[in-house]
Amino acid sequence: MPLSFEPVVGPSPKILILGSMPGVESLRRQEYYGHPQNQFWRLLGEVIGTDLQSLSYAKRLSVLKKKGIALWDTIKACEREGSLDSDICDEEPNEISGLVRETGVRAVFLNGGKARQMFLRHIAEGLSTEVTVVDLPSSSPAAASIPYPEKLRRWRRIADFL
Repeated sequence: MPLSFEPVVGPSPKILILGSMPGVESLRRQEYYGHPQNQFWRLLGEVIGTDLQSLSYAKRLSVLKKKGIALWDTIKACEREGSLDSDICDEEPNEISGLVRETGVRAVFLNGGKARQMFLRHIAEGLSTEVTVVDLPSSSPAAASIPYPEKLRRWRRIADFL
């Protein structure tokens, strides 16, 4: 059973972006959003005004920490063949509520439908009502039905909390 990554958290995160569970390529690379066709780094880079795609992975994470952006996944471990979120079963959630309480995160952004589903199933009840929760269209290459400009428009909401 593959495990998700440790959270990426700087000294004073303002927001937390939650995915579902790293896909095969991300697990192979040991990088959040490691699939080259995933639009995460492009979208977030445009939101914060930094070309994250051109940076090394370590530098990307450093920039996020400095900007007050934390990353994690809703799922700690699960059964899944391949990378499709729709194939996830027998999931075990990460302790998101504890991280939010410990760090003082003000807003949680859910990257895609499966992240939202897992958040509602396992995490929402334990989270303070003072924390804003925002659904985002998935950055995954499997979510091609929403055009990039529309995804970017919705992802720009992140900037309101930074």
